[in-house]
Amino acid sequence: MPHLVLLYTPDLERETDIGGLCRALADRMLEQRDEADRQVFPTGGTRVLAYPAAHAAVADGQGDYGFLYANLRMGAGRSPAVHKQVGDALLAVLRGHLDELLERRPIGVTLQIDESPGQVFDAKHSSLHPLFIKSS
Repeated sequence: MPHLVLLYTPDLERETDIGGLCRALADRMLEQRDEADRQVFPTGGTRVLAYPAAHAAVADGQGDYGFLYANLRMGAGRSPAVHKQVGDALLAVLRGHLDELLERRPIGVTLQIDESPGQVFDAKHSSLHPLFIKSS
């Protein structure tokens, strides 16, 4: 964790670099620091995944409407200040990447952040984390 998942209408791929957006969002996540100046998200656990919707219906269907939904799911334990900081930082990346497109046509953008405090099962198996853990 954290996992940031983007769901979007496939028409957006013709007008913006979704892969570049994923990298910019991941980089911004990795820049985040908490009140004690610790990295908020572990490098090896940070994931941004994007999926075009196979089927979509947006608004009344009478226009050239698009949509992008971004959901960040992270483990519990971060402060409300960190939640807001991360949300503002990710929204700034989304806006920087999409605002020009939003000026040309109607597109809805939603960003939500969820914590997973009540997990009943949480297993991880990764060879990524050791690449970023500094030995003492």
